Amino acid sequence: MLRHLGNKRTYKHNVKLASLLGLTAGFVNAAGLLGFSVLTTNVTGHAALFAEQIALQNWKTARVIALWMFLFLAGAFVSSFIISRIGKNQRYSYVIPILIETTILLSVALLGHRYDHSLVGKEIFAGSLLFAMGLQNALVSMVSGSVVRTTHLTGTFTDLGIELAQLFRRKAEDRTALKAKIKLRMAIILFFMCGALAGAYIFRWLHFYCFFVPVIILIYTLLYDIFRIAVKQYYRSMQGRLKGPI
Repeated sequence: MLRHLGNKRTYKHNVKLASLLGLTAGFVNAAGLLGFSVLTTNVTGHAALFAEQIALQNWKTARVIALWMFLFLAGAFVSSFIISRIGKNQRYSYVIPILIETTILLSVALLGHRYDHSLVGKEIFAGSLLFAMGLQNALVSMVSGSVVRTTHLTGTFTDLGIELAQLFRRKAEDRTALKAKIKLRMAIILFFMCGALAGAYIFRWLHFYCFFVPVIILIYTLLYDIFRIAVKQYYRSMQGRLKGPI
């Protein structure tokens, strides 16, 4: 779901990607909101808050919000830079961004109990999650060719509305591809919402330890892709050995 790019990608690859990483983003968004009172998967709301704080001349809070927006941007930049430097066609170009994201979520899970509700604490913890979600959003966008975005639903709902309207005026032969797009948008929304519900419920039970859940999902995502690569390599090597003597 991560290593296939361009013409090699299929509808199933995008659905798997949307399911697992949409689940992760929804979970982080809900748990981050309950834990730090900050939306941590997008910057749309932060732009309005930043403008409000500027108008109120609350420069300290405005600086923190500006930093959060910058950290989301920085996460997207770092992820894109790593993939571009390694090369999008390299098998493991996606591993480093996901490992960085996993490390951040693991740190929040282990150190979240130290959060003292201060502005500095909120700045550090919420900023870390925004950086991680910027990493994920850029990674998913680059891998899927901008077809899948998992950290926010605004664009997804917009695309879904457009495609639903097109469904009523497209010819019968064009509807198959359009229906596939609609199913993909609905999968992103469904799994993001499921992740958000899980994050809200599990946070009330485990508090900051709940961030171990998205860590597990990300590790599973990596192992799933790497394991499939290893199996295919083994299968091909066995085929070569069997064909040799013949």
